[in-house]
Amino acid sequence: MQFPIIQEHSQLKQAVSARELFNFLAINDRFSVWIDRMIGYGFSENQDYLGCSFYDTRANKNLVDYVVSVDMAKELSMIQRSDKGKQARQYFIECERKAKQAAQPIEPVFQIPKTLGEALQLAANQALQIEHDATKVNAYERLIDSSHLKSVGDVAKSIGLKSAQALNGKLETVKAYDSRCGNRVWSGWFVEQGLGEMKTTADGYSSNKMTTKGQAWALDLFGNNDLPAIN
Repeated sequence: MQFPIIQEHSQLKQAVSARELFNFLAINDRFSVWIDRMIGYGFSENQDYLGCSFYDTRANKNLVDYVVSVDMAKELSMIQRSDKGKQARQYFIECERKAKQAAQPIEPVFQIPKTLGEALQLAANQALQIEHDATKVNAYERLIDSSHLKSVGDVAKSIGLKSAQALNGKLETVKAYDSRCGNRVWSGWFVEQGLGEMKTTADGYSSNKMTTKGQAWALDLFGNNDLPAIN
């Protein structure tokens, strides 16, 4: 079971879907009963959580959901007193740690060599550091896995659009996005048809990507008057 995806949110800053957390924790109860009980622990609406709904293609109806802040998600995970709860809490803590680490400026340490030997050693150390940094960058790029995946903005440009807005409008029309709380996340059918993937960065943030098949489908979307069929 995948960890809940941390998303940027205009009001809560960073948030996750309560249903995603509920599913990961494998709660043996109805979602509505569980979330009402959790909210009763003293969390504040608009500060810790917001109610919303999304269209579930499998259930063929709108379902109630909540976006909850990462701090609330950590507390909800701890309340469960289970292995899953412990894993989720550690996951949120690790994501926060990486985010803070990435935000901290790196202060360069200047070293003035006094002898020719020290100068040669400094040059060798700097060359090794450059090679090490390049390896880290390559590893991070592989984590995003952009070899055959493209962002919506890049796909929009490749099919001759001025911005991602027009493509996003079409994607929303065909319900390619799960409209949960206004955050753009691929709908289940879009991923199942191999048109898009949700990639997670090293900091735990979500990134919408379109596959090669999805890119070709997007081109057809603007090339025909009717919406294309999915094979």
